[in-house]
Amino acid sequence: MNFSIVATIRRRFAPRHELSCSWFLWRRLCRKLRERGHRRSRESGAFLLGVRRDGRAHIADFVLYDDLDPRCLDSGIVRFNGRHFGELWALCKARGLTVVADVHVHPGGSGQSASDRAHPMISRAGHIALILPHFADPPQRRSEIGIYRYEGAKQWLAVPPADRAAFFHIGL
Repeated sequence: MNFSIVATIRRRFAPRHELSCSWFLWRRLCRKLRERGHRRSRESGAFLLGVRRDGRAHIADFVLYDDLDPRCLDSGIVRFNGRHFGELWALCKARGLTVVADVHVHPGGSGQSASDRAHPMISRAGHIALILPHFADPPQRRSEIGIYRYEGAKQWLAVPPADRAAFFHIGL
């Protein structure tokens, strides 16, 4: 018999989450985003890599924007050069993962800026973008994390704060 206790528990207690991430990975990601933010002096971000199954996505790893494009944070905001996407796709292929979402930090709240709305990191309908407030300083409550689904043609659907815990699971 082949089964996983963690997978069984996850199905039991988080059956409807569209996006999930282990607590350990999420904590490491937030720490790296704070480090790359140079003591709250600039935005930082990452592509969230994982697997999609049955309309749900599980984050298994991440790659920081500036690991692919070393100059993308120099202006204080994220300005990722599209010529670095080839490296991202090669990394995904090598790891057997796909980009399931992206995340970046804001100095204040978690609302989308006009630039965020106009320039999605992945311009494919259904892509999820997360925005962490206060440069990812702890605590990061799910109700405070901005969650946005790209609809295409520069249109976004925001997940309301009351629905964010049901949409995004951080745990086992």
